[in-house]
Amino acid sequence: MKKFIYPILATAILFSCSDAQESTETAEKTETIEVEKPDFETIMFGAPDSVVITANEYKIDGTSPTIVLCHQAQFNKFEYDGVAQRLNENGFNCVAIDQRSGGPIGSMPNETNLDAKEKGKEVSYLDAIQDISSAVDFVSERYNQKVILWGSSYSSSLVLWEAMANENVEAVVSFSPGDYFPELGSLTDSIVSLEKPMFITSGNWEASGITEMLAKKELNNNQVQFIPEEQGHHGSRALWPNQDGGEEYWEAVLDFLNQL
Repeated sequence: MKKFIYPILATAILFSCSDAQESTETAEKTETIEVEKPDFETIMFGAPDSVVITANEYKIDGTSPTIVLCHQAQFNKFEYDGVAQRLNENGFNCVAIDQRSGGPIGSMPNETNLDAKEKGKEVSYLDAIQDISSAVDFVSERYNQKVILWGSSYSSSLVLWEAMANENVEAVVSFSPGDYFPELGSLTDSIVSLEKPMFITSGNWEASGITEMLAKKELNNNQVQFIPEEQGHHGSRALWPNQDGGEEYWEAVLDFLNQL
């Protein structure tokens, strides 16, 4: 939460007395108080099948580079609480979405998931593709720019597929991807054609699998597989505030983003 200071006009009644009469005069003065305000705004937009996608928008301005943040399985947009704020501090607008394949984090519901279920829609991982694609197109139009698309765990693979298919994706960040979806084809074969800037990372123990996934891909100067020295973590939770080993991820991903 950020504190914002707002001026409030207060009316004070000042009393003065004399031997003959009591007189009242009114004076106005300006005071300030601190009011708690969220550092994000809730926005909503539609998927092609009428499901309403809910997102947290962490906006600096209308011109800074903008990242669309996609969560991992059983999670929601609040996977990026703390992460989006730090990205803001480093000059990036962020829109963290609820995908229909996900769930609550504590008391925070996945509102897209709830809307999809209410409308009788399927909520598998693959069903979330349309949420990610819709978010890219909506945010690209909203900010009048191409976006950086970011995924975590299952969505980290979907964002790679989306980056290959969607011209509104400028660059892609993928935390713990895998060739998870044979229904879409071989990611190992398809990613060979991806020439956009790409940052891929994972927990240390997952790195060999990702290296194997990239075996046919010759990485260019704007494409990185980052392997942490420490054990690390699966998905974007590697960047959560006070996460063990988180700073080496932050240093690597910010170095990538700042070169775009």
